[in-house]
Amino acid sequence: MMYTQPMRQNKDFRQCYNRGKNIASRHVVIYARKNHLPVNRLGITTGKKVGNAVCRSRARRLIRQAWRENEILSPIGLDIVIVARPALLDISSDVLSRYLRENGMPQLRKIYAGEKEHRTERAKK
Repeated sequence: MMYTQPMRQNKDFRQCYNRGKNIASRHVVIYARKNHLPVNRLGITTGKKVGNAVCRSRARRLIRQAWRENEILSPIGLDIVIVARPALLDISSDVLSRYLRENGMPQLRKIYAGEKEHRTERAKK
C-alpha cells in the first residue's frame, strides 16, 4: 500500500467511530475522518458475527485487496476504518473492489471536500 499506513492504536479507531462520518453498505461500513497527515491510515475490523477465525481472516484479506486496487483514488490525509459485515463472505474481491471504486471512493472524496468547504464557510462569516 503506497499511500496508506496501518492504524493500530485503539484510540484512533475510537476517534474514527465517534467523530468520523460513515458510509454503509450491505457488505462493509466505512468510517472516515481527517488526520492532518500526509498519508492515509487504514484500520480493518472484523467482529465475531462475521464468523470463525478463518472467515474473519478471509474478510480482512478481501478488504485489503480491494483497498490496494483502489487506494490511488482515495483522498490523502484520512483515517479510514472498514468494518466487515457477515455478507462480505458471500462475494469476491472483485465485487468489493468495484463497490469501492464506484461508490466508496467518490463518497470519501465528497466527505473530504465537504469538511473543507464547511470550514471555509465559517472563516468567511
